[in-house]
Amino acid sequence: MENNRLFNPGHTACAGCGQSMAARLVIEAAGSNTIIVNNTGCLEVFTTRYPESAWNVPWIHSLFENAPAVASGVEAALKYLGKKDNINVIAQAGDGGTADIGLQALSGMLERGHDILYVCYDNEAYMNTGVQRSGLTPFRTNTTTSPVGSKLSGNIRPKKPMPEIANAHGIPFVATSSAAFPQDIQRKVKKAISIKGPKYMQIHVPCPLGWRHSPELTLQVGKLAVETGLYPLIEYENGVLSGVRKLPQPKPVEEYLKTQGRFKHLLKDPEQIRQIQEVADNNIQKYNLKG
Repeated sequence: MENNRLFNPGHTACAGCGQSMAARLVIEAAGSNTIIVNNTGCLEVFTTRYPESAWNVPWIHSLFENAPAVASGVEAALKYLGKKDNINVIAQAGDGGTADIGLQALSGMLERGHDILYVCYDNEAYMNTGVQRSGLTPFRTNTTTSPVGSKLSGNIRPKKPMPEIANAHGIPFVATSSAAFPQDIQRKVKKAISIKGPKYMQIHVPCPLGWRHSPELTLQVGKLAVETGLYPLIEYENGVLSGVRKLPQPKPVEEYLKTQGRFKHLLKDPEQIRQIQEVADNNIQKYNLKG
């Protein structure tokens, strides 16, 4: 039987991996006429364990920091060959490879105007190397490099505003999405690849291992992040906020926090929960999510 899948099962992702769900949705929406450049990280490791690959499209592994640079070269080569109009180029990385190690290469790709969709799979820490804090790790999260103790209460820095940083480059499309909202992912991917120029998408992908939640709760956890306002689903077109997922009745952040071991230390501290609620409330106000 002919295999028409673009992303095959049988890879070695953890049970309940939000990143594997999101990656399948992205490539299915983009279609077979796509070349992917993927930096080092969980997605690269669990989908391309030698001598096998889960990908049924051309796929290139780059270093941890330079998927945008390699994708820029692919896009330039396709233009030179007169083939770019028929082929989509996607650069993929995790949150560390995007917000930290690869930020310079990403900024260069956006600034130069390459016709590439960049996808950040945001599982909010360096999961492949031991759950270390990244620039996209939320405030007060317990990680191996932002531990909890008698004098420490997890990550002390706020989550880096990568969508706004990308938007500041004057690119035509920026969006956030979540593995818990498959139709939203696919709509935004299709929209992005229909637009010429650099595009940035950041997809929230729950990680049962690093977040310490049960694998069967992945979609529930992802939905709660959105429904509390902690992870707004938004999109910008040409610098203007053009779409948000409204929250008729935002849920209290404690409903989200109590699903995950990485936030266990917060549950007996009302002041810290208040601080996290303030993050959500600020998002709700900033993006006009309520309604």
